[in-house]
Amino acid sequence: MAKSGPRKTNRYSEEFKATAVRLSDLPDVLIQDVADALDIHPFMLSRWRKQAREGLIVTKGVKLDLEAASELKRLRDLEKKYKVLQKEHDLLKKAIRFASDQKRKSSSSSKQTGKPTKSQ
Repeated sequence: MAKSGPRKTNRYSEEFKATAVRLSDLPDVLIQDVADALDIHPFMLSRWRKQAREGLIVTKGVKLDLEAASELKRLRDLEKKYKVLQKEHDLLKKAIRFASDQKRKSSSSSKQTGKPTKSQ
Protein backbone atom coordinates (compact mmCIF):
# COMPACT_ATOMS: atom_id res chain seq x y z
CA MET A 1 0.00 0.00 0.00
CA ALA A 2 1.33 3.45 -0.90
CA LYS A 3 2.13 6.01 1.74
CA SER A 4 -0.39 8.75 2.15
CA GLY A 5 0.53 12.42 2.25
CA PRO A 6 3.14 14.44 0.42
CA ARG A 7 6.67 13.14 0.06
CA LYS A 8 9.18 14.95 2.28
CA THR A 9 12.09 16.49 0.44
CA ASN A 10 15.03 18.28 1.96
CA ARG A 11 15.78 21.79 0.84
CA TYR A 12 19.44 22.72 1.04
CA SER A 13 20.71 26.28 1.14
CA GLU A 14 22.91 27.61 -1.63
CA GLU A 15 25.73 27.97 0.90
CA PHE A 16 25.43 24.29 1.89
CA LYS A 17 25.51 23.25 -1.78
CA ALA A 18 28.51 25.47 -2.49
CA THR A 19 30.39 24.11 0.52
CA ALA A 20 29.65 20.54 -0.54
CA VAL A 21 30.92 21.26 -4.05
CA ARG A 22 34.09 22.89 -2.73
CA LEU A 23 34.74 19.92 -0.42
CA SER A 24 34.32 17.49 -3.31
CA ASP A 25 36.81 19.50 -5.39
CA LEU A 26 39.63 18.94 -2.88
CA PRO A 27 42.45 16.63 -3.99
CA ASP A 28 42.29 13.00 -2.79
CA VAL A 29 38.63 13.37 -1.77
CA LEU A 30 35.96 11.25 -3.41
CA ILE A 31 32.41 12.41 -4.08
CA GLN A 32 31.17 9.34 -2.20
CA ASP A 33 33.13 10.34 0.92
CA VAL A 34 31.78 13.90 0.89
CA ALA A 35 28.24 12.67 0.28
CA ASP A 36 28.48 10.19 3.15
CA ALA A 37 29.90 12.82 5.49
CA LEU A 38 27.13 15.28 4.63
CA ASP A 39 24.42 12.60 4.63
CA ILE A 40 23.33 13.26 1.05
CA HIS A 41 23.11 11.03 -2.01
CA PRO A 42 26.22 11.08 -4.24
CA PHE A 43 24.05 11.75 -7.29
CA MET A 44 22.75 14.94 -5.68
CA LEU A 45 26.31 16.12 -5.09
CA SER A 46 27.21 15.30 -8.70
CA ARG A 47 24.24 17.35 -9.86
CA TRP A 48 25.34 20.29 -7.68
CA ARG A 49 28.85 20.02 -9.15
CA LYS A 50 27.38 20.22 -12.64
CA GLN A 51 25.28 23.23 -11.63
CA ALA A 52 28.41 24.90 -10.22
CA ARG A 53 30.25 24.32 -13.53
CA GLU A 54 27.30 25.90 -15.34
CA GLY A 55 27.35 28.87 -12.96
CA LEU A 56 24.01 28.11 -11.30
CA ILE A 57 25.69 27.63 -7.91
CA VAL A 58 28.30 30.18 -6.89
CA THR A 59 31.20 28.53 -5.07
CA LYS A 60 33.62 31.45 -5.11
CA GLY A 61 33.85 33.25 -1.80
CA VAL A 62 32.25 30.42 0.14
CA LYS A 63 34.34 29.65 3.19
CA LEU A 64 35.47 26.09 3.26
CA ASP A 65 35.38 24.27 6.56
CA LEU A 66 39.01 23.17 6.73
CA GLU A 67 38.32 21.01 9.76
CA ALA A 68 35.72 19.02 7.82
CA ALA A 69 38.06 18.76 4.84
CA SER A 70 40.90 17.45 6.98
CA GLU A 71 38.51 15.00 8.64
CA LEU A 72 37.48 13.68 5.23
CA LYS A 73 41.12 13.24 4.24
CA ARG A 74 41.86 11.48 7.54
CA LEU A 75 38.90 9.13 7.03
CA ARG A 76 40.06 8.34 3.51
CA ASP A 77 43.57 7.53 4.78
CA LEU A 78 42.13 5.31 7.50
CA GLU A 79 40.03 3.45 4.95
CA LYS A 80 43.13 2.77 2.85
CA LYS A 81 45.04 1.49 5.89
CA TYR A 82 42.09 -0.67 6.90
CA LYS A 83 41.98 -2.31 3.46
CA VAL A 84 45.70 -3.08 3.65
CA LEU A 85 45.29 -4.59 7.12
CA GLN A 86 42.36 -6.69 5.91
CA LYS A 87 44.47 -8.10 3.07
CA GLU A 88 47.35 -8.84 5.45
CA HIS A 89 44.98 -10.53 7.88
CA ASP A 90 43.48 -12.70 5.12
CA LEU A 91 46.95 -13.67 3.92
CA LEU A 92 48.01 -14.69 7.44
CA LYS A 93 44.87 -16.78 7.86
CA LYS A 94 45.64 -18.60 4.61
CA ALA A 95 49.25 -19.17 5.69
CA ILE A 96 48.15 -20.61 9.03
CA ARG A 97 45.61 -22.86 7.31
CA PHE A 98 48.25 -24.03 4.81
CA ALA A 99 50.79 -24.73 7.58
CA SER A 100 48.29 -26.68 9.65
CA ASP A 101 47.26 -28.73 6.60
CA GLN A 102 50.93 -29.52 5.87
CA LYS A 103 51.49 -30.53 9.48
CA ARG A 104 48.44 -32.79 9.42
CA LYS A 105 49.56 -34.40 6.15
CA SER A 106 53.09 -35.04 7.41
CA SER A 107 51.89 -36.52 10.71
CA SER A 108 49.39 -38.79 8.95
CA SER A 109 52.03 -39.99 6.45
CA SER A 110 54.49 -40.84 9.25
CA LYS A 111 51.82 -42.85 11.05
CA GLN A 112 51.12 -44.85 7.90
CA THR A 113 54.74 -45.67 7.11
CA GLY A 114 55.89 -46.00 10.69
CA LYS A 115 58.94 -43.89 9.94
CA PRO A 116 59.57 -40.70 11.90
CA THR A 117 59.60 -37.45 9.98
CA LYS A 118 62.27 -34.76 10.26
CA SER A 119 60.12 -32.70 12.62
CA GLN A 120 59.86 -35.52 15.17
